[in-house]
Amino acid sequence: MTRTRIKICGITRVEDAIAAAHAGADAIGLIFWPGTPRRVDLARARAIAAALPPLVSTVGLFVDPSESEVRAVLEVVSLSALQFHGHEDAALCRAFGRPYLKALPVAREGNLLESMVQYSDAAGVLLDAPPSGGLPGGTGRTFDWTLVPARLPVPLVLSGGLNAGNVGEAIRRTRPWAVDVSSGVEALGADGLPQKGIKDAARIAEFVAEVRHADARPS
Repeated sequence: MTRTRIKICGITRVEDAIAAAHAGADAIGLIFWPGTPRRVDLARARAIAAALPPLVSTVGLFVDPSESEVRAVLEVVSLSALQFHGHEDAALCRAFGRPYLKALPVAREGNLLESMVQYSDAAGVLLDAPPSGGLPGGTGRTFDWTLVPARLPVPLVLSGGLNAGNVGEAIRRTRPWAVDVSSGVEALGADGLPQKGIKDAARIAEFVAEVRHADARPS
């Protein structure tokens, strides 16, 4: 049985990181881009990373940072890997001696394989819905999974609008190495909308369970 890895992104609280780890997540994501309510400052990020149990990875997410901005985070927070969600070139991505993920938006008119060429040394490529409302990711929107090439040069991390209701189908269609979720496991406010940065332990557990069910079913 193939085991799909799981990353819970946009963690802002220690208790949510622990809930993700206890539910079976392989990694949590800490966002250092200031343009989202899911951003964490260095002190909180360090506390979250320190609270995680062994063998749960901590991924730092950046959007078009300077090299000095990334290094300032690495001096304070222990990160297992870096995720770049903007227009970063490969030279910046590989400048820090850490495995990195490169996020690429999926649009019908785009050529994903061509976009991936310069990131051949990436630990994986994260495919997400195109930016919306000024947000490069975490929009809660899916994309057309049929646009994912059957064979990619690096492992696929699937993102974009995933939740417990659709992640099983997403896995069966694309067979990714990992899935990445943020808004799909957030607590819902009185208006029924996700509270950005506030996770719901029950929704995390439900998401993880659906991933495991999909793994157990034949292709």
